[in-house]
Amino acid sequence: MSAPHIPQIRLYQNWLRETRGLSFDSYDALWRWSTTDLDAFWQSIWDYFELRSPTPHSAVLVERRMPGAQWFPGAQVNYAQQVFRHVDKAHAAGFPALVSHNEKSLASGQPRELSWPALRQQVASLALHLQAQGVQPGDRVAAYLPNIPEAMVAFLAVVSIGGIWSICAPDMGTNAVLDRFKQVEPKVLIACDGVTYGGRDFDRTAVVAELRAALPSLQHVIVHNNLNAINSVADCVLFDRATGRNDAQTTAFEPLWLSFDHPLWIVYSSGTTGLPKPIVHGHGGTLLVALALKTLHNDVGCSYQANSWGERYHWYSSTGWVMWNAQMSGLLNGTTCVIFDGNPGGGKDKPDWTTLWRFAAEQGVTFFGAGAAFLPTA
Repeated sequence: MSAPHIPQIRLYQNWLRETRGLSFDSYDALWRWSTTDLDAFWQSIWDYFELRSPTPHSAVLVERRMPGAQWFPGAQVNYAQQVFRHVDKAHAAGFPALVSHNEKSLASGQPRELSWPALRQQVASLALHLQAQGVQPGDRVAAYLPNIPEAMVAFLAVVSIGGIWSICAPDMGTNAVLDRFKQVEPKVLIACDGVTYGGRDFDRTAVVAELRAALPSLQHVIVHNNLNAINSVADCVLFDRATGRNDAQTTAFEPLWLSFDHPLWIVYSSGTTGLPKPIVHGHGGTLLVALALKTLHNDVGCSYQANSWGERYHWYSSTGWVMWNAQMSGLLNGTTCVIFDGNPGGGKDKPDWTTLWRFAAEQGVTFFGAGAAFLPTA
């Protein structure tokens, strides 16, 4: 008989009592401490999740003002570095990094799985390819990709070398994408040739051509062959080729250590009051907040730890919503992420609002998330 599950926030409270001598009678008391003693709370998050830096930070919060707050000066981090920490242990325990389904694979019952070592190899290969194309820390890389493993691989590759990531979903039209990407002036575009939604294929090669023509900052284009329409996209590198390298250099590849506040990604406001507003998040802050939110509040643990053995994390999202970013944060804590690309309600001719629930049940999902637009309908 297995031991009863201990909620993640209880494990954290136990750790606070044992290592800090702090005990709280209620959740409200814990919350009040976390919002009044900022230095102690955020240092505890750093220590609890055993974050690493080759150089020590001189303070937790040195500038207590907004805007202008300065967190963890001196620390160096990298989002991808934190993900890679789990490769060996998660793989040895027999858990994949990613499990993915789309409408076609769901119908056939064959999900795609990406192992932790394969994730690392593909990320390293693409990172080296981007560096060979001249991508430097601070350069922006834009993506026009659906919620598929290739998007997560591309993100980790970009940020591993200090590039700044920005993504739009392929269900967005040319103008909506350009409203966003023109403002950030990307050096590289990583796109797909099309998507499947509601039982129909949608060729996006014309949009890719329009994006390329309208973004003078672009120096390189990589295209993922999602619909076998790749031949209509000229002067590009195939995604499979860019991620297919597996040699001594990919094995030796390590993400760059970056300053705590180095930009990680650019997300956007809705654009209801003018152009969408670019919003920049940094590596260090995102690491701390994502680990605290996903683990302590969502109670999503590491897949290879005994208390959360076999954890599988899913949040239905397109890449145009920030929950795609939140879904990906499962990898930070060594959790298998289970993703779905397609219409959660089936096709127009054959609506099926059990699609996601069957998907979650078949894949053993332990945490199921979805947006407000899906839940009332389902």
